[in-house]
Amino acid sequence: MRYSKLLLPTTKETPAEAEVISHQLLLRAGFIRKLTSGLYTYLPLGFMALQKVSQIVREEMNRAGAQELLMPMVQPGDLWRETGRWQKYGAELLRFKDRHDRDYCLGPTHEEVITDLARRELQSYRQLPVNLYQIQTKFRDEIRPRFGLMRGREFIMKDAYSFDVSDEAASESYQKMYDAYQRIFARCGLEFRAVEADTGSIGGSFSHEFMVLADTGEDTLVICKACSYAANVEKAAVVLPEKTPVQKEPAELTRVETPGMKKVDRVAEFLGVSPADIIKTMVYLADGEPVAVLVRGDREVQDVKLGNILGATEVELADDDTVWKLTRLPVGYIGPREIPIRTVADQEVMRMVNAVTGANEKGYHLTGVNPGRDFTPDLVGDLRQITTEDPCPSCGGQLELTRGIEVGHIFKLGTSYSQAMNATFQDREGGEKPFVMGCYGIGVSRVVAAAIEQNHDKNGIIFPLPLAPFQVILLNLGLNNEETTRAAEGLYEDLQARGIEVLYDDRDERPGSKFKDADLIGIPYRITVGKTYEKEGRVELRRRRDGETTTIDYDGAADHVASLIEDELSRLR
Repeated sequence: MRYSKLLLPTTKETPAEAEVISHQLLLRAGFIRKLTSGLYTYLPLGFMALQKVSQIVREEMNRAGAQELLMPMVQPGDLWRETGRWQKYGAELLRFKDRHDRDYCLGPTHEEVITDLARRELQSYRQLPVNLYQIQTKFRDEIRPRFGLMRGREFIMKDAYSFDVSDEAASESYQKMYDAYQRIFARCGLEFRAVEADTGSIGGSFSHEFMVLADTGEDTLVICKACSYAANVEKAAVVLPEKTPVQKEPAELTRVETPGMKKVDRVAEFLGVSPADIIKTMVYLADGEPVAVLVRGDREVQDVKLGNILGATEVELADDDTVWKLTRLPVGYIGPREIPIRTVADQEVMRMVNAVTGANEKGYHLTGVNPGRDFTPDLVGDLRQITTEDPCPSCGGQLELTRGIEVGHIFKLGTSYSQAMNATFQDREGGEKPFVMGCYGIGVSRVVAAAIEQNHDKNGIIFPLPLAPFQVILLNLGLNNEETTRAAEGLYEDLQARGIEVLYDDRDERPGSKFKDADLIGIPYRITVGKTYEKEGRVELRRRRDGETTTIDYDGAADHVASLIEDELSRLR
């Protein structure tokens, strides 16, 4: 491709709307343009990068035995009602009516559609297992679309769905996808980790997220330094040490005046205790219903864990006015003793002795509070955020926290969708059984953004070779020199003849502008034909990742670069 013929509108200025580096560079490098909030047009180089990711995904899915199809983006509301998700999915599901007043939605995912297909077309165990996938546009009506391709409303996704005869067979399908995802992200040239994760609105019993490691990631990951354990912080289980004998006797319950003391730190200082000696009582709304949540004073509630133990779709901390309206209790002085709403306690709280809590009375706290004697919660479980002070749930080793960007997610769905939709097959004995399902997603467009978050410098993008729109950018710095131009044109043809994807910068621009654009768009290898060729018959070869620059003979340049590219791609296969 000749640069002079390419729609590639690069800019020097960083757009004010772009908060993260991938969004900034995708706009500056001319890969995308915003249509409206959360919706982007992919310009030629952006689309090429998408195609690179899609091709790797397609090859590995096919290699794992999956079959590609394409389902409608518009889905009938009746299917979603069968699974109950028409009501449960929330405002991210963009619903609308057709001219006949029938309900439809734009697909954020395709569990209902694929299950409907399976119940129509798969009747016997002889047809199983089956894994069907598509690469298609999805739409989720994000309340705050941001970060460009990282969290848009419309995006490109690969979603796959497996159908099996049993849990054991479904586990085999899950493992095949896990292995395929490992190959996909390795081939993309990304540094990533597979972590245990919450299943969220998709449902199911077990899942892994595939995270590209990047400081700008939205997700916090928990990784063990001693073993292979890795989990999203939403899923990471807190394992308490073995219970030791109580070292102190339960004290008498005492009401203490604490005027103006609403915060844990102030109460601790005033009473001369540690925040770890305080039981923090917060009121949450779980699907609209109030619930008192108890954690140690130096801990934080993990909302996803809370929602899971309550069986709630949505949980949120209630504001002060809502707390007063629902409980008639003063914020800052709420405690679990004789509280008029349901309570759920973190497992750690139940081991506390002679704790401090609110007294449910403005300006007062209680000391000498003991779980079991002075209050009994309705539910107890692992509710809090894990910390690096906690032991690894797997081996007891030391944990570290890092950041990541979710680019893939695989789920064991079980029979939740097939039972809800009466999707069954005939087993060997002639009985009817529901399909055991799995689903497997990759955010194709998000992979492009995540790759940039992980691979960039002050000058622009540094694409991993497998994802780069072009493998080589060829600069002609002697447009006014007939011999140099003839050499650049000949090298352009030689590179193409060897199957190398090359962008030929044949523009009448200053060398500095060409160098800056080459760095900005992130092409892995740069070949410059200029004064070195005129004087010595050699060309300059520069590697974008580390800036290593060498001069090589013009006559062998195409073969040399072809060998470099083949070696690099071979290491990633």
